[in-house]
Amino acid sequence: MSPGELFRTLRRRWYVLVGAAVLAAAGAVPLLRPAPAYVSSAIVVVKPPVTGTHPNQLANLQPPLAAVSYAAVQQLEAPAGAAELRAAGVRGTYRLIPRNSGTSVTPRYLIPSLQVQAEHRDPGAADRAVKTVVEVYTRHVADLQAGQQIPEAARMSVSVLVPPTPVAQSGTKSRALAGAVLLAAVCGVAFALWTDRLLVCRDRLRREGAGAGSGNAGRVPVPVPVGAPAR
Repeated sequence: MSPGELFRTLRRRWYVLVGAAVLAAAGAVPLLRPAPAYVSSAIVVVKPPVTGTHPNQLANLQPPLAAVSYAAVQQLEAPAGAAELRAAGVRGTYRLIPRNSGTSVTPRYLIPSLQVQAEHRDPGAADRAVKTVVEVYTRHVADLQAGQQIPEAARMSVSVLVPPTPVAQSGTKSRALAGAVLLAAVCGVAFALWTDRLLVCRDRLRREGAGAGSGNAGRVPVPVPVGAPAR
């Protein structure tokens, strides 16, 4: 289809484009007035036990601690872990993000910290969800060590470095509005082309049917005499 044909088709089916514009305007109203949302975030770290040679726990962090932390994260991200969190009262969207604290001097994942985020319309509910996820995560880390029969004095511990704090989320209205306009334009043009093809095919079939009917109507049946052989 050439650009000229496309323009003529859209001009014929202008009412389809108007309908798409009305629907887009109605759908853009919630985008201009989005519901408030809050994201609460906390950072926890897995620490080794205090020993005589390493009285400072943060000075004895090793990569195996990050492996234990990630194992607990995998358990919570599994279907059974998601069901456990739902049973504990976690609602809405939540994320567990292992933090890469490596630098040019410090090896990657040397400090096994974990960022826990939860999103909810109520800031208090977002905080409670983060705290619940941290509690379940701490329990899983303890269960992993208990399953290996590690003495309690030699077990790792989980500490909250940054407590949960809700932050209001404000989306970019211009991007949402531009996306709605683009979607409405694509859908409107596609529906207009489909409608034009459907109506053109219907009109052609109607004209062909009318022409066939008028051709049969012009014929006059010739009477056949009684006893004469039919032609």
